[in-house]
Amino acid sequence: MRLDVFFTPNQVKVPDTQGRLVIIVDVLRASTTVATALGNGAKTVIPLEGPDEVISRSKEFARSQTLLAGEQKMHPISGFDLGNSPQAFTPEVVEGKTILITTTNGTRALLGVQGARDIVIASYVNFTAVLAMMKVAASSDTDIAIICAGEEGSFTLEDAACAGRYVRAIPKRAGVAINDAAAASVLIEKKYGDNIAKVFKESTHGQALQSAGFGDDLAAAAEVDSYPVVPIWQDRQITKLGPERAR
Repeated sequence: MRLDVFFTPNQVKVPDTQGRLVIIVDVLRASTTVATALGNGAKTVIPLEGPDEVISRSKEFARSQTLLAGEQKMHPISGFDLGNSPQAFTPEVVEGKTILITTTNGTRALLGVQGARDIVIASYVNFTAVLAMMKVAASSDTDIAIICAGEEGSFTLEDAACAGRYVRAIPKRAGVAINDAAAASVLIEKKYGDNIAKVFKESTHGQALQSAGFGDDLAAAAEVDSYPVVPIWQDRQITKLGPERAR
């Protein structure tokens, strides 16, 4: 059984995801936002390539049941209902709604995956819920790939640290093989431990969000297990894993 980490989507080739459980990590902020939205009652989240695709796809839905969400260069897109700030996705706003979303990194990482058995969105806020699914996969010798969204094709400290937290938590029985990036992610995670706020403080993207006025989002993204849901990508949409979507 293999457990591999990829620090950017650019490193991933089709064989790396074929038949595997694929975990997409974009801690700041798409993964956190998706978990928050579904945890607060959103019906589904549909990730799309860009603003034009969001607007075009929205015509297929009743406007009263749809929210347009997304960001470019961290900031909300003009004319959309929501940006990419997880704290804006409250129950009052998202309950029962279909959310069409585009983000700079997270949606691109997700939409690029091919041939996976299952694709799950992971972050700190839904760590234990996603880990449980990973452990089931590992126990049945299903290979796992953790793909960090990164920042416009570059490595990000926060995604690597979160990936390392997952790698450390998977039992390393005989026969489990990990790649160098997985080993490196564990070293990063060990350096910071539970001090996730420090990870964000020292990461380039965390600093940029803080400077742009999104410091509250960093605090929300650091709350481990605040939204115990498993967002699973299937049929071109992300829904919450439950009895009707059990694996």
